[in-house]
Amino acid sequence: MKKNLKAYKTIGEVAEILELESTGKKKKTHTIRYWESEFKQVKPTIINKRRHYDNRNIDVLKKIKFLLKDKGLTISGAKKQLNEDFFDIDGKENQTINTLDLKFKLNKINKLIKDLKTSNGKKNTR
Repeated sequence: MKKNLKAYKTIGEVAEILELESTGKKKKTHTIRYWESEFKQVKPTIINKRRHYDNRNIDVLKKIKFLLKDKGLTISGAKKQLNEDFFDIDGKENQTINTLDLKFKLNKINKLIKDLKTSNGKKNTR
């Protein structure tokens, strides 16, 4: 299954989007490669030995940058935060759910089930 290459950004384009700065001899892309090695949520597509990032990966990288640079978290703290916000479903790396949203939906479903059981119990006692 091939995707349209326009849907992907190169590592250099992603560095520009994230407004990363180069330090000394290291290029802007070094930071992205490092984050990729530290955070399992970042999985670029490799095409002709070059990294290409889709919008999901770019969003995760933006969140990583926010957690590390703006909030001042350590790598370990950022990993914990990302793991709390997202989790893997059935081993499919591209399908992530916000855990707070899931908890809310599960509680709502649980309440509906209890209400149905209660209303069915009242019907059976008549």
